[in-house]
Amino acid sequence: MTRKRRRLYIVLSGLAVLGLAAALILSSFQDSLVFFHSPSDLAEKPVPPGRTFRLGGLVEEGSFVKDGVTITFSVTDTAESVPVTYEGLVPDLFREGQGVVAEGQMNDEGVFVASNVLAKHDENYMPPEVADSLKKAGQWKAEGSN
Repeated sequence: MTRKRRRLYIVLSGLAVLGLAAALILSSFQDSLVFFHSPSDLAEKPVPPGRTFRLGGLVEEGSFVKDGVTITFSVTDTAESVPVTYEGLVPDLFREGQGVVAEGQMNDEGVFVASNVLAKHDENYMPPEVADSLKKAGQWKAEGSN
């Protein structure tokens, strides 16, 4: 084996190790990244069932139903709405017409199954993702305007 050929094998081995390391890093990011979507985003580009993401918007008026520990409601950005089901306790500030971010997955019936529900923490706060999606939908009402 010539010196030049040995050097070529070392470089190719190094590139293979770097490629494998990059693939492992990217696959671990894929499992831990949680993206945010608004109902309009889901209408335009549905997320496949089984992929975890965050859904944000407003709790649609008249959609909240509690049946034991199971809670169903719809999240809307006033243009589109997505039905949500959740088993557990919701935060004290959770109510219809308020901002909410739910983390979970879509099921095969097109219902978002939430594993975690977050509500705003005071009356002036709106999660930035929800505010951005409402601004994109043209439904943003700045504080003090009616």
